[in-house]
Amino acid sequence: MKRHSLSFLYLIGCRLVYEIYRFCMEKSELRKMVRAAKRAVPLEEKKALSQPIMASVAAMESFRKAGTVLLYWSMDDEVYTHDFVEEWYDKKRLLLPCVDGDDLLLRQYTGLQSMQPGPQFGILEPVGPVFEALDEVEMIVVPGVAFDRHNNRMGRGRGFYDRLLKSTPNALKVGVAFDFQMFDEIPVEPFDVPMDAVISGSSCV
Repeated sequence: MKRHSLSFLYLIGCRLVYEIYRFCMEKSELRKMVRAAKRAVPLEEKKALSQPIMASVAAMESFRKAGTVLLYWSMDDEVYTHDFVEEWYDKKRLLLPCVDGDDLLLRQYTGLQSMQPGPQFGILEPVGPVFEALDEVEMIVVPGVAFDRHNNRMGRGRGFYDRLLKSTPNALKVGVAFDFQMFDEIPVEPFDVPMDAVISGSSCV
């Protein structure tokens, strides 16, 4: 009986390892597919595609009412936010994320003169004091690799945003994506934090 129990546990363990492997492969393949789609779109076209997305963010009642908003300074493969940040930073308290080891710290954006390349990835980040009143963040605009119709989000795999989003329970979480980043369903893990809404070029879910 004991031998059978051990065999059963072994089979369960093998199945679990297989499922984890298959799940990771699904996420890896999806990331690879989206990266290829991003590379196929020139930067200037991505900027043009970003305009209606960010206009939809600006039109949201939650954004209009919010006094403190966390945005992001976009990289070349993300929904473009530079003009949006410049437009709104003197009207609201706009925060940007700064990479600190395996976590994201928040600092207020006060203009281009406050930006310097971050030490880990060379991405422009604001300098100045760390913003620690996370319960005051009312809205977060979140980039991602892929989203689905259930408001699930898949990031780059480091968990930066998932850890941050769990620390900002009062904030409305809004994902932004190009249409080619939207899927009917994406792989989800227990620690993945869903969005409250996702805005793409053709829809808001």
